[in-house]
Amino acid sequence: MTPHRSLDKWIRENPHKVDLILGLGIWLIFGLLAGIMLGISGNGWQLAILGSVQTLPLIWRRRHPGLAAGIIVLAHLIQVAVTDELLPSQIAVPITVYSLAAFGRRWQSFAGLAAGFVGALLASIRVGAWSAGSSPEGAVRNFIGLGLLILVAWTFGDLARTRRLALQTLEDRARRLEIEREQERALAAADERSHIAREMHDIVAHSLSVIITQSDGARYASEHDPEIARETLATISQTGRSSLREMRRLLGVLRSDEEASTRPLPALVDVPELLDATRMSGLAINFVQEGTARRELPAGAELTMYRAMQEALTNVLKHAGPEAVARVRLRWDNRGLQLLVSDNGRGAGALGSSDSGQGLRGMGERVALYEGDVEAGPAPGGGFRVSVFIPYTED
Repeated sequence: MTPHRSLDKWIRENPHKVDLILGLGIWLIFGLLAGIMLGISGNGWQLAILGSVQTLPLIWRRRHPGLAAGIIVLAHLIQVAVTDELLPSQIAVPITVYSLAAFGRRWQSFAGLAAGFVGALLASIRVGAWSAGSSPEGAVRNFIGLGLLILVAWTFGDLARTRRLALQTLEDRARRLEIEREQERALAAADERSHIAREMHDIVAHSLSVIITQSDGARYASEHDPEIARETLATISQTGRSSLREMRRLLGVLRSDEEASTRPLPALVDVPELLDATRMSGLAINFVQEGTARRELPAGAELTMYRAMQEALTNVLKHAGPEAVARVRLRWDNRGLQLLVSDNGRGAGALGSSDSGQGLRGMGERVALYEGDVEAGPAPGGGFRVSVFIPYTED
């Protein structure tokens, strides 16, 4: 960093130290100088005190601009009353006007401008030996010159205020944007965690239900028909491997240092495989597909419908009872795709609170993303019924 940039950075980071150095410097050079230079007349110490009062308050020009300006104005009024000479300490006047415009409140800024003009008028009338004596023309020229000096100081101070407020606005906006980005990242992470939780629930609940059902069957079949037991164990092995592959694919998105699996997500074309895997667990399923698609659903919508079917069949396996029969119907119409899964089992009374809460709630959240709806409840003739509808995505 270059020296002038380092100095600029230090000035911006230490404004009160800058005011202290500036105020003490002006006091030493212009305040005490009044008493030293004018001491020959016999009242040098009085003028030195007056010059000190006119300059020392500049130390607080940024922290307390109104108080500092009031002391300086009072000291200049005393000067007008006791002497008709110009003092070097009057350099504090334009600095005070600038400070009020830059750091004071708005009314203080305009009050400082008005006080500066009044002071210029009083100085033009009171000081007789400066610039053409005490003639009216000389007084007017004095007032014009001093007034322009006051106006220029106030203008630069007002520009400094505008720039400072603009920088503060930009800094506040940058902080707000940073906070909003943090919130968006947190919401995205929470949404992704919720998505992964739903995926994990679908995979684990369905697969473990199949494995548990098959394991119970294999345990009893091993005593009577070892061949059936071997087939059942093969089904368990196949289901476990398939679930493990899906879990690895799902958890792969959480690894930043490894490439996730490129295996495609399930879609409607994978429905027969899902039904076959579920039938192997001992559940009888009647499947019907009606109508043809007017247009394709998005890949995410097909995945959502697949997971809804998987969740509904898992609930039938877990709660409908051993002799239940599931009826699955996929129907395309002019509005979209409807899934209906019903059974003749034990109905809603067999559903556990955790299953209905997590599974059906997750299903509803998934479907709502595609402006669809889910209805779940007891079927009119007994059993349980789940209806899912996802409309076409209109361009």
